[in-house]
Amino acid sequence: MSFFDEADEPQTQPRMRRPRGGGGRPPRRGGRSPSQQQQYLVRRVAAGAVLLVIVIVLALGIHSCEVSQRNTALRNYAAGVAVLVADSHQTSQSLFGDLAKGGGAVALQNEINNLANGPGGAVSQLSRLKGLSVPDEMKPAQTKMVLTFQMRSDAIADIASRVQSALSKSGADAVNAIAADMGILYGSDAIYKNYAGKEIAGALHGVGITPNSLNGPPISDLQFVPNLQWLTPSFVAAKLGTSVPSAHGKPTPGTHGHQLNSCSVAGTTLLSGGGNTLAANPPPTFSCTFTNTGQNNETDVVVKVQVSGTSAKGQTVEPQTTAGQQYTVQVSLNSPPPTGVHTVTATVEPVAGETVTSNNTQSYPVTFH
Repeated sequence: MSFFDEADEPQTQPRMRRPRGGGGRPPRRGGRSPSQQQQYLVRRVAAGAVLLVIVIVLALGIHSCEVSQRNTALRNYAAGVAVLVADSHQTSQSLFGDLAKGGGAVALQNEINNLANGPGGAVSQLSRLKGLSVPDEMKPAQTKMVLTFQMRSDAIADIASRVQSALSKSGADAVNAIAADMGILYGSDAIYKNYAGKEIAGALHGVGITPNSLNGPPISDLQFVPNLQWLTPSFVAAKLGTSVPSAHGKPTPGTHGHQLNSCSVAGTTLLSGGGNTLAANPPPTFSCTFTNTGQNNETDVVVKVQVSGTSAKGQTVEPQTTAGQQYTVQVSLNSPPPTGVHTVTATVEPVAGETVTSNNTQSYPVTFH
């Protein structure tokens, strides 16, 4: 055979013909039957529903966290205010205690000035109040709280600056100014109790929190001024142990004066003949009864109690007495008297136009133990 001879041609397979007539087209590769499409659609709807539930749960969770954070912020603010009000009340107790116990003018001024500007004093309390985190619902109350504490800070500082003058012989103007400062302090009580405190309570109630309950924050009802008599110059002067600013002109016609009837301690009437025994500490409070024996009404009637030979003393003021009427006042000593036997002298100070003063005073021998 020659290499040039042609090779035999390969035989080809005959092409298969598609039968005619019926018979559907076979499904394309990757296609889905109607049942598969339906299952796919169901799965997509189910997945969408699950996703929607997740979104709702997340939204509710976020909202719940926001509500919890807001409520916590409201509670924290109310609790912070309550702490500051309690601290301010302690300042009040120190202030009025210092004013009532008397002492040297310089020492008293320093003590009161420390209550205003010292560590933990009124200025510090105001600064702490301004530093509180204030939720939007509490902003109206915060504005009034700042005013409350600003008034207290200013008034205490002014009282400190006037004490030395008030204790001098010509201290009537300073006493009047201190009484005016007491009015500012009482005004701070009104702002807190009638406005700020109610707004704090309203914000808490608005989110379902009940203040002063087992689970609610406290709202204190403490007030700064313990006695409205502090707003009268005569009462301030009496507590300071200085002269009462005179508001009297020429006495009206008719008799004037008072008679001291008796004094008692804890319900036991003191006897002028002796046999009286009292505890020295805490300093006793004397209930003294007296009568307006004149024909005129009187104002700013001073009643004093003094333990002889000691610095223990006290005085108070009855703002007004009516002719023929009887009154009982409470006089607390400024310090415990030393133990032993001492004479306690109680006196109703003479008023303008009083000529008979022999019945204004009574003395009682007392054994203090």
